[in-house]
Amino acid sequence: MANTAQAVCRLCRREGGKLFLKGERCYSRKCAFERRSYAPGQHGQSVTGKVKEYGLQLRAKQKMRRIYGVRERQFKLYMDEAVRQPGVTGENLMQQLEIRLDNVIYRLGLAVSRAQARELVSHGHFTVNGRKVNTPSFQVKPGYVIEVKEASRSLQPITAAIDSSAGVRLPAWLEADYEKRQGKVTKIPAREEIDTQVEETLIVEFYSR
Repeated sequence: MANTAQAVCRLCRREGGKLFLKGERCYSRKCAFERRSYAPGQHGQSVTGKVKEYGLQLRAKQKMRRIYGVRERQFKLYMDEAVRQPGVTGENLMQQLEIRLDNVIYRLGLAVSRAQARELVSHGHFTVNGRKVNTPSFQVKPGYVIEVKEASRSLQPITAAIDSSAGVRLPAWLEADYEKRQGKVTKIPAREEIDTQVEETLIVEFYSR
């Protein structure tokens, strides 16, 4: 599980866009990026100049890592697996990240952020196909059912997340039954069904150097 000791709002400012790491706060007027969209640090407002190709590739890779909360070593393993798989490497990489259990729980609306989803999974509040799974990086597959444990269904973070997700359209590759506190993966998402705003081709180029 990837943790960071720094304020996550600084990460958004560093990447020049919202990474949606704080749930509802990212959509409110309290969002730090709305007030200070420049890079953090003493010279943040004075950073100018054209970014070189390597810099663009590095920023794309860092942005993707931070969105999904993945450490450097684990991200490299995802990249290696994406290269080995048939098909488009960039799409393979994004699919692996999307089908992580913590991301699926976030996409289902059972947590307000991926960080919260990771914490809830690590504390054993979810089952997959009836079995407790406490590994956030667990890879789900089509047909898998993710469910909140019966003893955890009234937890405030989960009920608040469900309330805040009311009316929000689910990704096409997921189904949810909030009364039963469960969701189902219907298929592996295609690239056009993943709304993560990152140029994955730059990441592939970064690791191809």
